[in-house]
Amino acid sequence: MEFGNLIDGKQISASIRLSVKEDVERLVSQGHRAPCLAVILVGERVDSQTYVRNKKKTAADLGIQSIDKVLPESATQQQVIDIVRSFNNDKDIDGILVQLPLPSHINEEAVLNEIDIAKDVDGFHPINIGKLSMRGRKPEFEPCTPKGCIELIDRSGISIQGKNAVVLGRSNIVGLPVAMMLMNRDATVTICHSKTKDLKEKCREADILVVAIGQTKLVKKDWIKPGAVVIDVGMNTDENGKLCGDVDFNECKQVAGHITPVPGGVGPMTIAMLMKNTLTSAQKKFCN
Repeated sequence: MEFGNLIDGKQISASIRLSVKEDVERLVSQGHRAPCLAVILVGERVDSQTYVRNKKKTAADLGIQSIDKVLPESATQQQVIDIVRSFNNDKDIDGILVQLPLPSHINEEAVLNEIDIAKDVDGFHPINIGKLSMRGRKPEFEPCTPKGCIELIDRSGISIQGKNAVVLGRSNIVGLPVAMMLMNRDATVTICHSKTKDLKEKCREADILVVAIGQTKLVKKDWIKPGAVVIDVGMNTDENGKLCGDVDFNECKQVAGHITPVPGGVGPMTIAMLMKNTLTSAQKKFCN
């Protein structure tokens, strides 16, 4: 059995972006306008600003138009909702993304409820999430980071069906949706969290372990079943100020069959999936 096979998110996302770029060029060559993504950013969080800037650059590289609406931290919930509604009504906008988290005085659910589900390219509208959690239903779009996790597994030639999958973390953004997506692919799924007893033992049962708990290098090699697939969604800094995940990569790569690094694993996939969802939205509009 081989251990430590790197799942290269940079390489896989580059392949997806190239495919998206080719499809965008094909749309335009057929006389359609380029797909368009609208992003709403509220406040001055540095991580959110960086993410939005990267989205804008990637969109430009792929021929996708982007519109940014930046509001101060003091913006009201109604102001954000009014902008969402204006984007809903703009036929030249294919995707709307509200950068999360929002400031604490704004009700996230109320804002996300306002997004037209046909433009919900981030996949967090309650109807899309609801469809994701029900058998026989298909959401308009799946959330980008969880979708990226599944894509990494698929493109590494790893079968999900029948596997024991453990998801460490139960956030609305990653843990819960990725668990539902794994279950929809016929994995047997266990969701673990801060109140889970015997956490290490639960993780050691996983054929596929997705870690999204926000604790620096929490998962050590004795948490990993030999040969398991380890997907690290964490984004932290270590004692030396270097970017790292929730998994102790140097330890766990000695035991895991396949493993994502941080950086260069799940991170690049999130924006690639957002661009793919935006393209899909435009294709539905133009090609149906």
